[in-house]
Amino acid sequence: MNTTIVRRPGAVHKGNCRWIGRWDGGKVADFNEISSEGLGKCLTKVRKYENNRTMPRTTIVLFRESDGSVPMLDWLEELPDKVKDKCVARLRRLGAMGHELRRPEADFLRDGVYELRVGFSGMNYRMLYFFYGNIAAVVSHGLVKEREVPPAEIDRAIWRMRQYLSNPKRHMTEMSL
Repeated sequence: MNTTIVRRPGAVHKGNCRWIGRWDGGKVADFNEISSEGLGKCLTKVRKYENNRTMPRTTIVLFRESDGSVPMLDWLEELPDKVKDKCVARLRRLGAMGHELRRPEADFLRDGVYELRVGFSGMNYRMLYFFYGNIAAVVSHGLVKEREVPPAEIDRAIWRMRQYLSNPKRHMTEMSL
């Protein structure tokens, strides 16, 4: 049986667990008071994917320009080895988590464009990407930033997203992680 934690409507969370209940097969079960130990066990059940199946992997695709160049690979080649390793690890994590990846590892920017976030020695490395349905994450390019991602870089990723959506086979390079 699949168990999920739900919040009771109108309940106020006061630091105890009275607002926790169970969702069992389409019906809300009784709302029990759960001790903090029991809460940990229940939250573990929430993290399990439906019927204990593993989440499907997201395919990582690198955007390829019309001339055949791959901006993400060109950017990765310029990075120091340790930074490159962290960026590849973050790409693997994106492949494993897909749409579920959140801050501090990833963040939504605008217009369907997201960023993978990597920090190393006070430098902020970002990889901009977008989703192609539920099957792939397309990585547009990477950059080093100081404060916020420049709007021109987001616009470049949006332009590449439009190019990709118009002809996916022409603009894709799969990345094996």
